[in-house]
Amino acid sequence: MTVEEYNKTVDLYADNLYRFILKNIKDVEKARDIVQDTYEKMWLKVNEVESKNAKSYMFTTAYHTMIDRIRRDKKQGDLSEVNMYSLSHTSQYNDLKKVLDEALAKLPEIQRAVILLRDYEGYNYSEIGEITGLNESQVKVYIFRARGFLKNYIGAVENVI
Repeated sequence: MTVEEYNKTVDLYADNLYRFILKNIKDVEKARDIVQDTYEKMWLKVNEVESKNAKSYMFTTAYHTMIDRIRRDKKQGDLSEVNMYSLSHTSQYNDLKKVLDEALAKLPEIQRAVILLRDYEGYNYSEIGEITGLNESQVKVYIFRARGFLKNYIGAVENVI
């Protein structure tokens, strides 16, 4: 990849990458750091990365950097220890975006990541597998479980609107 291609890649994908990381970790400064680290890592391997694979390389690197940061900052909780009924949303609410963000925040890291990559960024299952290091069937299972949780958490659309 040339310097011009690298700069074009930064211009094209920086916002999408930042949005993906921010949706996952909900911390503006950490998201900026992770995006910056991602571009630094790509710059160090600029001769090895082809421009057509740059987007996939960036999202993969950012995802792994984010996971490393999360693991370093806190211990992972186990969703099986949580009472699922305490996570359900039963009252009426008018701010759908806030409800969706709250529901996404309650998902385990890997499920939140695959849902965001699939439904927000539009990647297909094999691309998500490459980014996360999972095989395609694992990606499908995580997406299925995450959507089931979101459906139970949010409930009927009438309760939200």
